[in-house]
Amino acid sequence: MLFAVLFTDRPDQGALRATHLQAHIDWVAAHQAQVRVAGSLREQLGQVPKGALWIVESESKESVHQLMQTDPFWTCGLRQSVEVLHWSKALDQQVLV
Repeated sequence: MLFAVLFTDRPDQGALRATHLQAHIDWVAAHQAQVRVAGSLREQLGQVPKGALWIVESESKESVHQLMQTDPFWTCGLRQSVEVLHWSKALDQQVLV
């Protein structure tokens, strides 16, 4: 199953994000079989991200929650909230990277 995972980060935590960014990127790379698409969300280019969006392939919502709780951005306390939603692609021929 596919899930859209929407993260909201704690405000004014750019320094915390910067400190753990490389560990987070390494973690995403190590889990790319499940975290099929991942990226930060900003209101304007160049701003500190306000959160992130992932597309995750997993067997259940519970397993998505278990996975994301091992992400360095989660364990360091950057994430304020998360929403995990079932996601259906509009076009079957779309490829997930």
